[in-house]
Amino acid sequence: KLVGIGTLVLDIGKGWVAVWLMAQYGSAEPMWLALAGLTVILGHAFPVFLKFQGGKAVASFVGAFLYLAPVPLLAITVVFVATVWKTRYVSLGSIVGAALAPVAVWMIDHPSDWIVAAALVGGLFIIWRHRGNIVRLRAGTENKL
Repeated sequence: KLVGIGTLVLDIGKGWVAVWLMAQYGSAEPMWLALAGLTVILGHAFPVFLKFQGGKAVASFVGAFLYLAPVPLLAITVVFVATVWKTRYVSLGSIVGAALAPVAVWMIDHPSDWIVAAALVGGLFIIWRHRGNIVRLRAGTENKL
């Protein structure tokens, strides 16, 4: 359990640091920040050193949007926690949060279109990465907490 929490914290940190580094040493233009966020999400899902077999990119998305849109991320996190609490399906919470992300970012922050687009692309990518979970949820065979 402790290792899992540590991994989660590091993955979130990786997402935040990637966008922060772009802002500090590259460009703080929204297009470049959005691309840095999407790059870390893709890098998490397809890591070179693990033969392109990575995770579902939720934690790196959280880290990137902790920098890009922290207030909408808080709303998304509340919905994620409520969904998991009610259903006991972490995957469903992740899917619902990913679907909500672009709407929450747009409605709460009204940021650059680049940031909204990154939330949309990142959210759709996370849903796509959960396609096996969606099949199991529909079949009633997905593992609960």
